[in-house]
Amino acid sequence: MKQMSKLFTLHYLLVITSLVFIIQSCGLVGQNNSDGGEALGVAGRQGWQTTTPSNMITVPGGSYIMGQVDEDITDSKVSFNRQVTVSSFYMDDAEITNNKYRQFIVEIKKTASKATASEENMPAETDSEAASSKAKWPTIDENFIMAHLYPDSTVWRANFAHHMGDPMVEYYFSHPAFDDYPVVGVTWEGAKYFAEWRTAYLNADREKRGLWPMPSFRLPTETEWVYAARGGRESTKFPWGGPYIKNYQGEVLANFKHSRGNYTVYGSAYTSPVKQFTPNDYGLYDMAGNVAEWCLDAYNASAIPKIFDLNPVYHDEKEPRKVIKGGSWKDISHYLQTGIKSYAHQDSATSYIGFRCVMPYFKSATN
Repeated sequence: MKQMSKLFTLHYLLVITSLVFIIQSCGLVGQNNSDGGEALGVAGRQGWQTTTPSNMITVPGGSYIMGQVDEDITDSKVSFNRQVTVSSFYMDDAEITNNKYRQFIVEIKKTASKATASEENMPAETDSEAASSKAKWPTIDENFIMAHLYPDSTVWRANFAHHMGDPMVEYYFSHPAFDDYPVVGVTWEGAKYFAEWRTAYLNADREKRGLWPMPSFRLPTETEWVYAARGGRESTKFPWGGPYIKNYQGEVLANFKHSRGNYTVYGSAYTSPVKQFTPNDYGLYDMAGNVAEWCLDAYNASAIPKIFDLNPVYHDEKEPRKVIKGGSWKDISHYLQTGIKSYAHQDSATSYIGFRCVMPYFKSATN
């Protein structure tokens, strides 16, 4: 019996050895590998380098106390403060301007199924524009573009009763004098479309150059927006760090409505060009005043105690109201506070709401 057992064991080993030889011969396991049989990861995946997108600022992650930092003059009685943590991200250093949004409109019109008269006046295609033809961006009917994505300039007249807004209606988006002014008349949905196109446009160019794709652009969450607006300062009332709306020289620190009927303390009756005021400690401009800004969150006055305390965002697809932050040229200073939020309906376009984008920060191994 012992001899039979030894023969069986020897036969079993010969079978196993034969199978290993056959598998190696077929190139299925380990033949001529340079990893020495070790689990070292898949080769050829190096090359990711963190690249800050153009006109964006790196906002380092951290924790802060979310909520109001001053009394609520609206007496809503829903104020609630709590500590939350935010991961690092990139943020546009200023609001999206008319000219940047115009680039979006020009590019998506190129993919539209119906040519328009305005396309005949487009500038000659550049290399970067040619790269966008490879972007994974769906063809959108031009009727949809004009109805839902093109800035609604009539808001300058429609938002205010008995107001002579005709010059703004005619020139604000079309005239080069306003190229560096923040785009307005864009809905929350339109701002999201812009972020999606911007992602496709950038990564089409990176693919052409053999680079890894960048993360997606999107609207900032309310938490990200507040954290960035405070510029690393704890519970600061305004982005510039102090509790006052003027500096020691008596100069206003943002474009807003100073008092009843007084819109020109800064010198601009409506919006002003971006980057006209000193940035906050992160290098972000216009986090208060000029135009209010769309955030990703659905609006809920009692959202703070409901949200998770790490990278929170309040989602509610059935809620048409979306958070806006920062106050605008038509608002009093109360709405410029970092802790104050308001809302607008996602399909509404106004003369006082714009936006900026953020992008997740992926750290590379070398920095």
